[in-house]
Amino acid sequence: MKTSDFNFDLPAELLAEHPSEHRDEARLMVLDRKTQTIEHKLFKDVVDYFDEEDLFIFNNTKVFPARLYGNKEKTGAKIEVFLLRELDKETRVWDVLVDPARKIRIGNKLFFTEDESLVAEVIDNTTSRGRTLRFLFDGSYDEFRTKLKELGETPLPKYIKRAVEPEDAERYQTIYAKVEGAVAAPTAGLHFSKHLMKRLEIKGINFAEVTLHVGLGTFNPIEVEDLSKHKMESEEIIIDERNAAIINKAVESHRRVCAVGTTTMRALETSVSSNKKISAFNGWTNKFIYPPHDFGVANSMITNFHTPKSTLIMMIAAFAGRDFVMHAYEEAVKEKYKFYSYGDAMLIL
Repeated sequence: MKTSDFNFDLPAELLAEHPSEHRDEARLMVLDRKTQTIEHKLFKDVVDYFDEEDLFIFNNTKVFPARLYGNKEKTGAKIEVFLLRELDKETRVWDVLVDPARKIRIGNKLFFTEDESLVAEVIDNTTSRGRTLRFLFDGSYDEFRTKLKELGETPLPKYIKRAVEPEDAERYQTIYAKVEGAVAAPTAGLHFSKHLMKRLEIKGINFAEVTLHVGLGTFNPIEVEDLSKHKMESEEIIIDERNAAIINKAVESHRRVCAVGTTTMRALETSVSSNKKISAFNGWTNKFIYPPHDFGVANSMITNFHTPKSTLIMMIAAFAGRDFVMHAYEEAVKEKYKFYSYGDAMLIL
């Protein structure tokens, strides 16, 4: 498989700038792998495809407001700082992306407040736009994290050209988000409303949760034609014993097991053993799933519509078959489905 096998023409106007008015009223394309058929529904119709004792598995990661704006010492130039990963709690050292990167060198200081209560010093370069910062803040760790939240902005993807709006703080977060640590939302889950969750519950459908803290690596473009040479960035996964047991019971009972999102699927495929059992897991994954791949846990999945040549469309192709997926994407463009983070959804059975 080559990167170019996953290319298609995506008109710019199909990239969703805003979410649908109601979470569960986004459009839903339903792909049936057995019959190779496609249906067009609304997301809230997802309940019709599942029965009592079937299982939905959610990624309960919570997005933190990772985008900060600071000013460079002396010149006062405005610099965007995107928090990627906390490296050391004690010394407040973080890996970040900076923009414009050419202006930021080791030793530079960035000021985030008028009163200079939060300052960061650049202590290392990591990649072309990556830097390691040490934050200087006179207060406890909890006060420091509170200050980051106060100053931070919802980290909407770069393709959304509009300014962040107050509703984004709520809508770029799943309703079941619990464990803070993601810098991007697990977007398939954004379509679930409280009302829909209640309807699923009433129908007797079970829920399990895993945590995968979504990093920006998920969205990195693939710059090689040979997929086996692409390296994914690592993301942190946590699966506890209780949720592992719920998942294993559903698999053993041959229920319909639905992974909500590519991040949930990556977490499952990282922690599954050769005998198709999920084990409790606490660690990191850089697993890259592309065709052919034998999936061990979920036999259905929910996902959004992804951009051309992305690692995400490759995972979908591994699950549903490359030709079927590319045909479905052609149909999605023709039917003007909305793509990417705030876009419409796909259910693959």
